[in-house]
Amino acid sequence: MMWRDASAEVVSRLDGEDLEQLATTAYLAGRVTDALGALQRAQQFHARQGDRRRAARNAFWLGFLLLNRGELAQGSGWLARARRLLEHEPPDCPEQGYLLLPAALEQLETGEGAAAQLTAARAAGIGRQAGEADLVALATFIQGAAAVTGGAVAGGLALLDEAMVSVVAGEVSPQVAGWVYCGVIDVCQEVAELRRAREWTQALTAWCDARPGMVAFTGQCLVHRAELLRLGGSWAEAVEAARRAAERLAEADDEQAVGGACYQQAEAHRVLGELEAAEDAYRRAGSRGREPQPGLALLRLAQGRTGAAEAALRRALTETGDPLARARLLPAAVETLLAAGDTGAASEAAAELAGIAAAYPTQALRAAAGHAQGAVLLAAGDPGAAVTALRAAWRAWWELEAPYEAARARMLLGLACRALGDEDAAAMELDDARAVLARLGAAPDLARLERLAGAGPAVETGGLTGRELEVLRLVAAGATNHAIASALHLAEKTVHRHVSNIYAKLGVSSRAAATAYAYRHHLVR
Repeated sequence: MMWRDASAEVVSRLDGEDLEQLATTAYLAGRVTDALGALQRAQQFHARQGDRRRAARNAFWLGFLLLNRGELAQGSGWLARARRLLEHEPPDCPEQGYLLLPAALEQLETGEGAAAQLTAARAAGIGRQAGEADLVALATFIQGAAAVTGGAVAGGLALLDEAMVSVVAGEVSPQVAGWVYCGVIDVCQEVAELRRAREWTQALTAWCDARPGMVAFTGQCLVHRAELLRLGGSWAEAVEAARRAAERLAEADDEQAVGGACYQQAEAHRVLGELEAAEDAYRRAGSRGREPQPGLALLRLAQGRTGAAEAALRRALTETGDPLARARLLPAAVETLLAAGDTGAASEAAAELAGIAAAYPTQALRAAAGHAQGAVLLAAGDPGAAVTALRAAWRAWWELEAPYEAARARMLLGLACRALGDEDAAAMELDDARAVLARLGAAPDLARLERLAGAGPAVETGGLTGRELEVLRLVAAGATNHAIASALHLAEKTVHRHVSNIYAKLGVSSRAAATAYAYRHHLVR
């Protein structure tokens, strides 16, 4: 029975336990306002009955939910009521343990990681003593999050895994399971621990799918899934998952999370070369409180607006102090600064990223740092050192099943091999990068590869114009007419005309024959 469907007379006859169950049902259905109303009545019921601990527990959950919604004044008020109700209760009762959680979260958010770990450990101890699985799971999660963000990555991840064990085993309530699932995945993605993020997202997806009527958490689940689909190169699926996430999160009245879903849509549109759709999605993300960087800056770079991209990233880095948040901006900063010709500033950004990767040694952060260092070394005229950094980055991305990032690293690796005079190795690396980017539909990166790989020995062009050569190389990479049009900023009809001219000049009648000609005459390097 939903709160909105229950008459005042019916609700007035419910006892505290029924009201608590009604609150849980409403919350999972995405009706947070209804859940808060039911919890308030439950709290009042238990207070009238003289059950101070149960009343305090309800007051805690009211404060916890309101703080999560950003309603700080009301949330703090309910927590204060809970503390007053527990003034004469033992310090190790479970309700006292729950009240330690907001304090630990506040310490974590203000950068007091060590204090947060101690506070959460105390709460977890109370929970174990009282047999409170919900309290233990939440406290252990906060301990792990504080350890990870404090640089103790291995130990923190072990604590997060421990918290997840109770969730997967079905030992905690549904709302706590959802919070821990989403919280653990957020931390894993923040520190770029992609394997765990992928594994726990799959588990969260299965958990949500088993509860088809649930609205809470399903939107966040789809956001996480969209990000991992994008990382894995399934960009069209990522756009759809992000779109569905935005719809679900709108039902749950979670504007900030809707912004996250819009950002994931924008990122997928951008790498596909759908720049107008990306622009719109970044703006929707920003209007809902999600910082649109670094994606929007990379969009500006793709549009040829290097100055705007550089200014946006410098502004974002100036505003950002947290190392892990800076690590999300620095790879784009390196790419943009190199495009602007500022190798010195790019080198400084790459060095900072390398320092963060050393402090938080996850494979993806090391790969991003290696890619950035390799790009700077190549631009600075040291292709030998660049090859070493870029090959390590490529291998790490490949092991992480991140084909787009791996192909981008391999593109630079090919250019470094060419700078060393090894044309055979350069051709192999560039051709492999081209094939992956074509399969993914990464039209802007395909066009960039062709521009960067354009220098080389003179070849017989078969009478093709420069534009026709660009089109032929993209055809040989497997790109469709639509993808070629996006990459070269042409109308699809224009691409069709170029393809027809290419067939006529080369004396071929199919894309396969044109591709064979391109490779046979070294038009594709």
